[in-house]
Amino acid sequence: MAQTRTAPDLAPASTSRDPRRWIALGVLMLPVLLVSIDNTVLSFALPQISAALEPGGTQLLWIVDVYPLVLSGLLVPMGSFADRIGRRRLLLTGAVGFAVVSAVAAFAPTAGALVASRAALGFFGAMLLPSTLSLLRNVFTDRTERRLAIAIFASGFAAGGAVGPIVGGLLLEHFWWGSVFLLAVPVLALLLVLAPVFVPESRDPARGRIDPVSIALVMATMTSVVLGIKTLAKGGATTTALALVAVGLLLGAGFVRRQLRRPDPMLDVRLFAVGAFSGGVLVNLLSVFSLVGFLFFVSQDLQLVIGLSPVQAGLVLLPGTVAMVVAGLTVVRVVRRVRPAHVVAAGLAVSAVGYLITALVGGRGEAGWLAVAFVVLSLGIGTAETISNDAVVSAVPPEKAGAASAISETAYESGAVLGTAVLGSILTASYSSAVVVPAGVPAADAAAATETLGGAAGVAEGLPAGQAQALLDSAHAAFGSGVVTTSVIGFVAVLAAAVIALTMLRHVRS
Repeated sequence: MAQTRTAPDLAPASTSRDPRRWIALGVLMLPVLLVSIDNTVLSFALPQISAALEPGGTQLLWIVDVYPLVLSGLLVPMGSFADRIGRRRLLLTGAVGFAVVSAVAAFAPTAGALVASRAALGFFGAMLLPSTLSLLRNVFTDRTERRLAIAIFASGFAAGGAVGPIVGGLLLEHFWWGSVFLLAVPVLALLLVLAPVFVPESRDPARGRIDPVSIALVMATMTSVVLGIKTLAKGGATTTALALVAVGLLLGAGFVRRQLRRPDPMLDVRLFAVGAFSGGVLVNLLSVFSLVGFLFFVSQDLQLVIGLSPVQAGLVLLPGTVAMVVAGLTVVRVVRRVRPAHVVAAGLAVSAVGYLITALVGGRGEAGWLAVAFVVLSLGIGTAETISNDAVVSAVPPEKAGAASAISETAYESGAVLGTAVLGSILTASYSSAVVVPAGVPAADAAAATETLGGAAGVAEGLPAGQAQALLDSAHAAFGSGVVTTSVIGFVAVLAAAVIALTMLRHVRS
C-alpha cells in the first residue's frame, strides 16, 4: 500500500536552502487568511443572525466577544504547548477542530448554541495562530528571507480583512448566515492535505513538563483583563469592571512569579527585559488597536451614512489593503539600509495623518476621502506589523519560537479586541449623547435610535418621511462628531506606537 509522503523533521540549517520553504509559506498562509476573513465576515452576518436566532442583547454581544476572549486567553499556553509536542502537530489538530466546529456553528439552532460554537472556535483557533508564525521562524533561518516571509504573513491578515467584506457580502446576498462559517471547511481541508507534505515539524528539544497551573493562570488573567476593559469601556468605571481588571492583574502577577521560580517556565517572562522583544509586542498591539478601531467606525460610515452595500464598502477599503501589503513587502528592502526603529516610527507618523484626514471628513458622506485616509493609515501599519513581528521572533532562540509567536499573536488579538471595545465604546457614547430624536417617536424606538447608528436607521424606516429625515440627519451628525473624537484618540495611539518604536527598537540592527 502506498504511504503518504510527509515532510521530514528538517533541522534549521537544512530548511534555509530547501526549495519547499516557499511552498510551506503558502500553506501556512491558509489559516492566517481564514482567521482574518472569519473576524471580518461575522460583523456583516449579525443582522441575519439576529433575525434567524433572535438572540437577546447580551447573547448578541457574546456571539461577537466570546471568540476573541477564549482565543486571547489560550494563545500563550498553546504556543508553549506547540514548542513541546510539535508545532505542525498542533497546527493540524487545530485545523481539524476548527473545520468541524465551523460546520457545527453554521447550523446552530439557537443563539446559545452559536455562542458555544464560537467559544470552541476560539479554542481551536488558538492552536492555529502561534503554530504558523513559529513554524516560519524555524523554516526561514536567514534574516532577510524571514523578514520577507513575515511581511507576507502579516499581509495575509490585511488581505483577509479586505476580502472578508466582499466574500461575506456575496455569500449573504445568496445564502443564509451560516455560509460565512462554512468558508473554513475547504480552506482547512486543503491545509490538512498540504501541510504534512511541505511543512517540516519542529519543537523545542529541551521541552519541559506541561504546567496546568500556569495555563489556568494565564487564561484567567487574559480573560479577566480583556473582559474588564471591555466592560469599563462600555459601562464606565463600575465596580464590576474595576474588579475584573484588578483580579486579572493579581492573577497576572501570580503567573509572572510562578514563571520566575520554575526551572522550565511555560513562558520566559525575562524576554520582556529585551527592548526589541517588548517593543515589538507593544508596537504590534497599538498598531492593530488603531487599525481595527478605524475599521469599526469606517465600515458603519460607508454603509449606514453613505449607503453602500457590504461589497461596495469592501471595495472602497481595497486600495488601503493593497497599500498595506505593498508597504509590508517593500520595508524588507528598506530596513537593509535604514534602522528598523526609524522606518517604523516614520511609517506610523504617516499613519497618524490618516487619522487626521478621518477626523476632518468622517461621518460626512465622502467615501473617496475615507479611502484615501485608509490608504495613508495602512502604509504605516503594514510597515510596523512586518518589523514588529520580526523583532519579536528574532529576539528569541529558535526553540522558543512558539512561545514568542504566541505573545506576538496575543498582542494582535488583544489590540483587535481593545480597538473595538475602547474606540467603539467611545464612539457609541459620543453618538448617544449627541443624537436628538424628533418629538412623537415612541419611547422604545427612541431608545433604540439613541443606542447605535444602525438602530436609528432601523427606526427611521418605520417613521413618516419628515420625522425619518430629521432623525437620520441628527444621527449622521452625531455619528460624525463621535468619529472626530475617536479619530483623535486613534491619532494619539499611533503616535505613541511611533515613540515606542524609536526608543525600544533602537538597538535592532538593519
